[in-house]
Amino acid sequence: MSNRHELLERIIAESQRHYAAYALFNQAMADRLGLHPTDLQCVALLDLEAGPVSTGHIARLTGLTAGSASRLVDRLEKAGLAVRETDPEDRRRSLVRLAPGVRERIGQAWDTPGRAYGEVLRSYTDAELELIADYLRRATQVGFDQARHLTADRPQAAPPGA
Repeated sequence: MSNRHELLERIIAESQRHYAAYALFNQAMADRLGLHPTDLQCVALLDLEAGPVSTGHIARLTGLTAGSASRLVDRLEKAGLAVRETDPEDRRRSLVRLAPGVRERIGQAWDTPGRAYGEVLRSYTDAELELIADYLRRATQVGFDQARHLTADRPQAAPPGA
């Protein structure tokens, strides 16, 4: 086996371990905050947005159907994590943003894990960090693309009584 082949196999295995560890971490963090893991991820994604977004945009970010995304926003509103506001461009639709104080509330929970992840990152050179950032950006796009591909042919649930 070539060194490159072995290295690629090692990276794939480490990626699988990383995804599993992150899924466990996300569940633990969601439990700590009293949230569903999908809701926590939506809060994190909303925090990355420059401004309020439509529920359709949330559906695209999360891979949820429009109805599921709407129910997710309902849960976030009920939990005091998000607010709906009228779209100034189209008063018939609403936009969603994080509620005031949410960044601080979630940020407090992230304090210790954030420091731990920061320690790992500080051990790399700037050039290595650029490479890691590039990999994460590209792998994220692959993840979104593959999630869309896997759900595109999802069989629709039969209506009740059918």
